[in-house]
Amino acid sequence: MDRPPFLPMLIGTGFGSGFSPVAPGTAGALLAALVWYLLSFLLSGVALLWITVALILVFTIAGVWAADRLEPAWGEDPSRVVVDEMVGVWISLLAAPAGHVWYGLAAFVLFRFFDILKPLGIRRMEKLPGGWGVMMDDILSGVYGFILLIVARWIIG
Repeated sequence: MDRPPFLPMLIGTGFGSGFSPVAPGTAGALLAALVWYLLSFLLSGVALLWITVALILVFTIAGVWAADRLEPAWGEDPSRVVVDEMVGVWISLLAAPAGHVWYGLAAFVLFRFFDILKPLGIRRMEKLPGGWGVMMDDILSGVYGFILLIVARWIIG
């Protein structure tokens, strides 16, 4: 089997976090959450929001492209491809106030909950062709995490 090209591998594996021998999806989501948390100290809340949206858009497109190039070498929806987890957790983190550890942790946990259990139509997203099937289940998991965190913040006040 040929080694996949470097750039799709770099993007798809979440800058190597997907090579984690234990829970690669969690490792990719954790890396993305740590990037967001670090950025929250460097940027205003509004700038963090827009940078996070930009990361979601760029890495969704790059993730579909990378997954399409990695699947021939690694098989369908390979566990080493974690860019989808990165995008998903960033979507959930859109509901967290900048730099707030507990809301950030809640966004991470909610995303992983939906990503692992795949309720409410999430599993159906995996049936989409190629890179879209890799990305969309995690995007929907992130959306559900975002919704629950926004509702929790509204209730808490």
